Amino acid sequence: MAAIPFVDAHVHLWDLDHIHYSWLTPPFSDEGPNGSVESIAHDYGVADYRADMAKWNVVGAVHIDAGADPEQALHETEWLEGVADRDGLPTAIVAFAPLHDPKVEALLEAQAAHPRVRGIRQIVNWHTNPLRTYTPHDVTQDDQWWAGYGLLGKYRLSFDLQCYAGQMAGLAPLIERHEDVPVIINHIGMPVTTDREGVTRWRYGLRALAALPHVAIKLSGLGFIARDWTLASVRPFLLEAIDMFGTERCLFASDSPTDKLFAPLDRYLEAYHAIAADFSEDEQRDLFGRNANRIYRLGLDL
Repeated sequence: MAAIPFVDAHVHLWDLDHIHYSWLTPPFSDEGPNGSVESIAHDYGVADYRADMAKWNVVGAVHIDAGADPEQALHETEWLEGVADRDGLPTAIVAFAPLHDPKVEALLEAQAAHPRVRGIRQIVNWHTNPLRTYTPHDVTQDDQWWAGYGLLGKYRLSFDLQCYAGQMAGLAPLIERHEDVPVIINHIGMPVTTDREGVTRWRYGLRALAALPHVAIKLSGLGFIARDWTLASVRPFLLEAIDMFGTERCLFASDSPTDKLFAPLDRYLEAYHAIAADFSEDEQRDLFGRNANRIYRLGLDL
């Protein structure tokens, strides 16, 4: 089971003395989408990640923007390139850029010039509940954000989409228009199960995006479904996502160390392997490594 090559499609690293992360800075609170992050508010490097994943055959990892203060976006990428040169990970980088900024093109060009940068993530989760929302308003409704998104293809950048289900149908026309921008939905589309018709909205939102062949989805972030998740409670969400996107467009990921807020990383990987056990070995190799290798253009021999 653990021998299947794993390309972790969603990891974070940080050195808190080197780069500032407001969300990892005291005071901490139990309010907000993650609850208190105090337990992970310390340096987390490649050695820490490898120790957490010692049981699993990690052959590559994609670093996703870790929420550094926006003005340090390029600094984070430069730091990660140095980490990768020294420690062998991350294999690729999905960097940050504020697509709603009229001057974003210069940053996109600078990010794309780094050899390991493959894409951009800007968290756009917007919710009417202030304890759920990540942004003060829905930037995906802004014309300037659409214009910024339209520049990604020019620099061969993918987009990691972290949003809520209610935003998905509205984004589908934009995503469909730009077939040259691969989109990777984060954390199973983050269903808000406590919302009225939350699961139904999630289902219909994902279907709108699954209809587009250049959209894939990460099977990760189980703690966003429920902080006290169990294999039984998350299995239906994972299997439904796989059914919608197919085994060729789903990527297992650890979301390390953020998902450690809710359970040890081994529990996530054990859950993923339990769910994947009913698929063929070829499909399992796609889910655990080959899809991430292809979509993020890693060039690994899998």
